[in-house]
Amino acid sequence: MVRGKTEMKRIENDTSRQVTFSKRRNGLLKKAFELSVLCEAEVALIIFSPTGKLSEFSSSRCFSINKTVERYQRKVKDLSLSIKGIQQNRQHLKEGSSSSMAKKIEQLEVSKRKLLGDDLDTCSIEELRELENQLERSLNKIRARKCCGEEQEWRYLSKEKDVPVLKEMRDDVETELVIGPPERVRRMP
Repeated sequence: MVRGKTEMKRIENDTSRQVTFSKRRNGLLKKAFELSVLCEAEVALIIFSPTGKLSEFSSSRCFSINKTVERYQRKVKDLSLSIKGIQQNRQHLKEGSSSSMAKKIEQLEVSKRKLLGDDLDTCSIEELRELENQLERSLNKIRARKCCGEEQEWRYLSKEKDVPVLKEMRDDVETELVIGPPERVRRMP
């Protein structure tokens, strides 16, 4: 016989509700016992019936359910204290990091303005030299990347059969310079 899926709603019939409560309570107590034996877990189970009757289970023979509940309360208290500490640390870090982030943003803005040639009046000669060197390094990287891109494009176009290679794509075309009369080429008949 196959059981149907039970719809999760309040059982309206008082007798059926009480029978279901008793069966499920016993099943729950059995599962709690099995969990404590199989996994050596400390299990405490407290159940109040609709009429207010208490059912309890404690896996620990040495301790009563009260000891398990006290242990639970200590853990919850410790956990709440550690959560409070974490939240306070997070808030402190947030406040500290927001001010340091604001400083970093301001420094980046000043640096950007200087790279664009603005606000150079306050710079010393050494700062101007460093700025010039930085711009030269950047320009060299840009030119190298541009050259690499043009070279890749040139190679791509030279592989295409129907597309003629454009000589003006490369500024630095290497040619061989020969001084003197041109060599005679023998042609085979």
